[in-house]
Amino acid sequence: MKAVVYTRYGPPDVLRLTDVEVPAPKDNEVLVKVHAVSLNGSDWEMLRGKPLYSRIAGPFRPRQHILGSDIAGQVEAAGRNTTLFQPGDEVFADILSHMGGFAEYVCVPESALARMPAGMTYEEAAALPQAGAIALQGIRDKGHVQPGQKVLINGAGGGSGMYALQLAKLRGAEVTGVDNAEKLEFMRSLGADHVIDYTREDFTRNGRTYDLVLDLAAHRSAFAYERSLTPGGRYLYVGGSVATLLHVLLIGPLTGRAAGKKIRLLAVRLGAQHLAPIVELCQASKIATVIDRRYRLNEVPEALRYLGEGHAKGKVVVIVE
Repeated sequence: MKAVVYTRYGPPDVLRLTDVEVPAPKDNEVLVKVHAVSLNGSDWEMLRGKPLYSRIAGPFRPRQHILGSDIAGQVEAAGRNTTLFQPGDEVFADILSHMGGFAEYVCVPESALARMPAGMTYEEAAALPQAGAIALQGIRDKGHVQPGQKVLINGAGGGSGMYALQLAKLRGAEVTGVDNAEKLEFMRSLGADHVIDYTREDFTRNGRTYDLVLDLAAHRSAFAYERSLTPGGRYLYVGGSVATLLHVLLIGPLTGRAAGKKIRLLAVRLGAQHLAPIVELCQASKIATVIDRRYRLNEVPEALRYLGEGHAKGKVVVIVE
């Protein structure tokens, strides 16, 4: 089969399309013929080995040689201990724990799979797992957004931000989207009440405060985020620099306690089987999946470069034929 492989950390140039053997499913696994795989920030981080937490599985060289975690496709074969899926079933999954999606076939633990939502294309289903989980848990489950609250989403023009922005609006919030200048109109088209170009304005210094800050691209201190919160407000770190991660983990719980402010890491519970609430909203056309660009398997380096340079508005998807 064809797969996009890398054996050392670096820029997209280290990737190569090559022939590898079709994997054989273990007893608890299902072999999936991949039709679509969406790109996430985690792919970009694990490609480059930056930030350092992306090297946990391989400090010097990547342990997994095929990236790609959010897949949709058809069951090709099933291990002998699997009971839920049969060849021909249409499925989607988040396989972040072992990757392998940038290939024609991938083995997936049966427990990680979910059936394709009715009415969705492979591309739409592949776009959902990581981005949808972050949005659902960041806005609803941990963000507890209520009507009339003020919400800021840093990185609102990307894949997770696209879903989070729409979900916050559905819950009746006043939403501010932060991203680069290319994405200001895109964020407005999704319903953002206010937009900020982070290259021109620091939202932690403009004097405005929010009931929730969902941060997909954190690069400031916990003290900076504390001053952006209303009394009782929440800050949730999803991704960003190691320095900010450590500051949020070590200093965050102590910061703003007198005003009831909470500065925490969003520990995302991943898995396509947990996405039912946001899947239903997509099926009802209350939340849209915007796919900015589509690439083929041999174009994965170009796709990752486009994502990594901050151009993607919504999701980028690779079509596997």
